Amino acid sequence: MPGPLSSSTFSGVSEAAAELQQAVQELHTAAQVLQPAPLDSHEWYELLRQKLLPQLGQDAWLVAAVVGGTNTGKSVIFNHLAGCRASSTSPLASGTKHPVCLVPEGFTDRHDLPRLFPDFELHEWTNADRALQETSGNELFWKTASELPPTLLVLDTPDIDSDARVNWIRADAIRRSADVLIAVLTQQKYNDAAVKDFFRKAAAEDRTVIVVFNQCELPEDESYWPIWIDTFCSETGTNPEHVYLAPNDRSAAEELRLPFYERPWPPAPGEHRSCDSPPRSLKDDLSRLKFRDIRLRSLRGSLRELLRPDHGIPGWMQDLSRRGADLNTAARLLSSDIDFRVRDWPGPPTAAFVAEIRAWWRSRQSGWAHRINSVYDTVSRGLLWPLRKARQAIQGEPPELLTQYQEREWTAILTTIEELFSRLQLLADSGNDLIRPRVETILQGASRSELMAALKRQHQMVDFEAELSAVVAEQMEHFRTDDPKRYELYRQLHHVSAAIRPVTSVVLFSLGFGPAGEAVAPLVADAAAGTVIHVATDFAGGAAATVVGDTALGTAAGQTAGRLQAWFRGLHERFILRRIGWLTTQIRRNILGTLPEDLQRAAAIARTPEWNRVHEAVTRIERLLQEIDA
Repeated sequence: MPGPLSSSTFSGVSEAAAELQQAVQELHTAAQVLQPAPLDSHEWYELLRQKLLPQLGQDAWLVAAVVGGTNTGKSVIFNHLAGCRASSTSPLASGTKHPVCLVPEGFTDRHDLPRLFPDFELHEWTNADRALQETSGNELFWKTASELPPTLLVLDTPDIDSDARVNWIRADAIRRSADVLIAVLTQQKYNDAAVKDFFRKAAAEDRTVIVVFNQCELPEDESYWPIWIDTFCSETGTNPEHVYLAPNDRSAAEELRLPFYERPWPPAPGEHRSCDSPPRSLKDDLSRLKFRDIRLRSLRGSLRELLRPDHGIPGWMQDLSRRGADLNTAARLLSSDIDFRVRDWPGPPTAAFVAEIRAWWRSRQSGWAHRINSVYDTVSRGLLWPLRKARQAIQGEPPELLTQYQEREWTAILTTIEELFSRLQLLADSGNDLIRPRVETILQGASRSELMAALKRQHQMVDFEAELSAVVAEQMEHFRTDDPKRYELYRQLHHVSAAIRPVTSVVLFSLGFGPAGEAVAPLVADAAAGTVIHVATDFAGGAAATVVGDTALGTAAGQTAGRLQAWFRGLHERFILRRIGWLTTQIRRNILGTLPEDLQRAAAIARTPEWNRVHEAVTRIERLLQEIDA
């Protein structure tokens, strides 16, 4: 018997195949937005999973499968190979539903039989009728056959032209696992469309085929069988290694004494043999096959199918690349449709900023300046108390500035969300087929009322005072870092201003506008309070940038006021960008989910690490296959 196929080349191919399967699965997962066909719908993937991974690098044993159409006598041929009634037979089509496998003695001690047939649940054979029972799962019944060579497995299979699609699936799984296919043909089935399709795939995978033309009327059919087999071969691309004729003899078939007459293929011109020539033992002929050569041929044929530019992995990757290019266009469309200017976003109250800036400076005072400002604050509150009480009596308690702002911001949020949903609906109605299902899923999720209620609760939980404080602290820290000399001068002036606190705004003075700034402050506050800023937001990318304000801050108060206005406007913009960032986060979390990232990743699928790993594994297998062919 031939030795094991344990060369370094085959070991390398086995390792590369395992790496390839993992890489392919990762790439398929990364490309889900591209809606690729399931991996198990690709012949190359099933060959990788059912043939190459289980068998690469193993000993030179062969899997020989008896295959054919309905009522061709497959089980009869199989039983002759088994030397017993391992499969049920009948003059009527008995209909094998599940494969039956003959295993040589000791084989299961040396090999993991379930791994060789990964799509089947294996059961030890008890009686021939179990394989006839229709079940939802894929089952395989195995039986030890002492008559078989130690490296030969023989299978009976379901009809390859059955009305039940599940039988095709089971037969195809056995075809991929097999090295040798014993094609059982009859005059009625040699030209059947399903049969020819099955053997076209086998020919593409370079399987060794042995034809048994069964139920022949001999000697009458001696002049016809070459025509029938020639038609079969030309239609399927099959080139049989051996051709046998079996007579239409029901008694001999049932008693396992059917003769098999070998015929040369292709026949020599004018050559004619009669059935007077001695019959052959099909089992003995199988045992004498060149196991190593046949196994090498089947594994190499499967590898070539894997690497086919059109229907193999390269073709699959090319299709993903094309889908990615299509999605890239669609992703830009999505981005342009859901990224827009947030209009009428309210500016925060300037007075609140002024108070926060004073608090910021006050927190950094020490010594006599801190004590003086504390006294002035107390005196000021006492002096202004009668005025505040009189205003409250006339106008009522004024609403909190930040509460007012929160209400105005919620109105802007409602407008933004409604426009976003409108754009998503338009995209679902007219968008790319790759994007439409994901957008429709978003639109068909939780009702808008539930979404808005959740968003409302999140909005009410926002600490706007803390938001203002964070913006002021950030801008003042930038000031200290970017211009430390001027900051130090202002800090010293701020300490000095404590002595003239009643007539000088600490905020304005510390900003460098001196006592005159106190008169400018109301103009700045009034102008800034009316500002409405438009923001260009990228909901897909999570970025936002201010564009323009509808109300331009005037310069009526002179150049000094204009400088102060610009500074306060910068505070407004930073605050608004922070708030839009919050809204963007909420939209991505509650509406868009991972859609933007998924689209961007899938559109660039050919530049991903997953793509590179598949490419590297394929390149390695191509190089190793060249060594095998050499």
